[in-house]
Amino acid sequence: PVRSLKREMRNLSEECNLEPVTVSMAYVYFEKLVLQGKLNKQNRKLCAGACVLLAAKISSDLRKHEVKHLIDKLEERFRFNRRDLIGFEFTVLVALELALYLPENQVLPHYRRLTQQS
Repeated sequence: PVRSLKREMRNLSEECNLEPVTVSMAYVYFEKLVLQGKLNKQNRKLCAGACVLLAAKISSDLRKHEVKHLIDKLEERFRFNRRDLIGFEFTVLVALELALYLPENQVLPHYRRLTQQS
């Protein structure tokens, strides 16, 4: 399921015209949550969604309507409620210890894979 969630994250990000580096960051956040054992059947889609949202906010300068569009897409794709997503965003932020700026060596492997696939 982790792999298919990552595929969903990538497809959704492409639909919203997010940069590959943004997707790469979302992957790193997501994997950190997996490694911390924070993922379960109930929250894994919220985790994936919150990771995409946080990466998008931190790495691109999205305008307000673009963030709204992204949240709409996340809600539709992962079938959760935006209120749950917004609440969960903070949970993820805390789990990541607010460390949203990632060292290049964590992001690059994903970035290379994504840019070679397209």
